[in-house]
Amino acid sequence: MSDDSFKNWRFIIFLSVLALIMIASSHSADKKVHRIAQLNNDVKELKSEYVDVRMTLMQAKLESKIIKTMEKRGLKPSLMPPQKIKIITTIKK
Repeated sequence: MSDDSFKNWRFIIFLSVLALIMIASSHSADKKVHRIAQLNNDVKELKSEYVDVRMTLMQAKLESKIIKTMEKRGLKPSLMPPQKIKIITTIKK
């Protein structure tokens, strides 16, 4: 009889260990799901920040913005259009 009770206790302990492993695995999976959700939120934030910075950069590169900025420094656009300078060289052989 004591041999049968030992087998039963061994089986009960085995089931308890399996239950603990299952609970630990479930908690680990929940942590990973929460971490993935947090990372997805971070990615969305970074994407929106990227769009904002890119829009600011595009506006800063506009000719009208550059002219206004340079006028504050005392520079104005030229009233005369630029002229091409042609250099003709003759090569003697």
